[in-house]
Amino acid sequence: MRRKMRAASLLIAGSMVLAACASDETTDAGGGGGAPAAEELRVGLAYDTGGRGDRSFNDSAYTGAAAAVDALGGELQEFSPNEDASNRGEGLASLAEQGFDPVIAVGFNYDEVIAEVAPQFPDTTFAQVDGSNADGAKGENVTGLIFAEEEGSFLAGVAAALKSEAAHIGFVGGVESPLIQKFEAGYVAGAQAVDPQIRVDRQYISPAGDFSGFSDPARGQIVAQGMYDAGADIVYHAAGGSGIGVFQAAAASGNRAIGVDSDQYLTVDDPALQAVIMTSMLKRVDNAVEQFINDYAEGNVEGATDVLNDLSTEGIDLATSGGFIDDIQGEIDEYKQQITDGTITVPTTIE
Repeated sequence: MRRKMRAASLLIAGSMVLAACASDETTDAGGGGGAPAAEELRVGLAYDTGGRGDRSFNDSAYTGAAAAVDALGGELQEFSPNEDASNRGEGLASLAEQGFDPVIAVGFNYDEVIAEVAPQFPDTTFAQVDGSNADGAKGENVTGLIFAEEEGSFLAGVAAALKSEAAHIGFVGGVESPLIQKFEAGYVAGAQAVDPQIRVDRQYISPAGDFSGFSDPARGQIVAQGMYDAGADIVYHAAGGSGIGVFQAAAASGNRAIGVDSDQYLTVDDPALQAVIMTSMLKRVDNAVEQFINDYAEGNVEGATDVLNDLSTEGIDLATSGGFIDDIQGEIDEYKQQITDGTITVPTTIE
């Protein structure tokens, strides 16, 4: 069972330029006795498209890194790519060049660049959230932090099917890619496990290779509104920062939505949107990042391998904030048990 995230109280100490068109911050924090001295732990965190402030995926990674640095003592340097994310490689390399170690890349968008950058810095430890390196192809110094998104999405589909009054729900993906298709596949399977006849509308905001779908709330709102107009009463998003638009569409149409990655009921800071978020599929990127940094500090990191976060490790779950799924929690737990004991194998692709 993964250690619970420590609360972080951090002092922003300054910033430096890592790469053209990038934004970044340096955070310093003091640690208690027995932890590495501040100068010994210098963590680099390279965000996915949209950077910190997406109230979802990137923010969760920051929370975990900040908690670890706060507890252990040290420095946290952040890098956000430019709008088209074309400078991801420059930013990742700059973190390593400046001596940050470990360096953590957030998102599958770093697949190619981390495979190019990591071998250039063999003495630097890298990790990639949502990027497998089980075969070591990205380098012997890269650890993959991966998740069973399909398992949590299955439970989201169960919740949606149990709560839908129209037997009609929807899924909005940010970018059409194998990773986001895992969310889609799990969601559809979970909904159909409850109601084989349920209608599930599915649409992606942007095609493969166009990562704008993770940072365009306006388009997210348009896509979700189309589903609500067609009769869906619950829409689940796996669209990063674009998910705010899904919540806005739900609020405008008097329907409900399901968040992703973080407990978005707690992160939206808008009562009107909180009221429509019936649950969120928790992808505990915060726990995974925090644990990786702790393992690094203790000398327990293994490269050329993956660390899997799933229902059994509490790396994946459903949020209960707001109490909207309290009445169906027993049924959700039954499906959860069937997944963890192997009775149900959740698909990762759409058939």
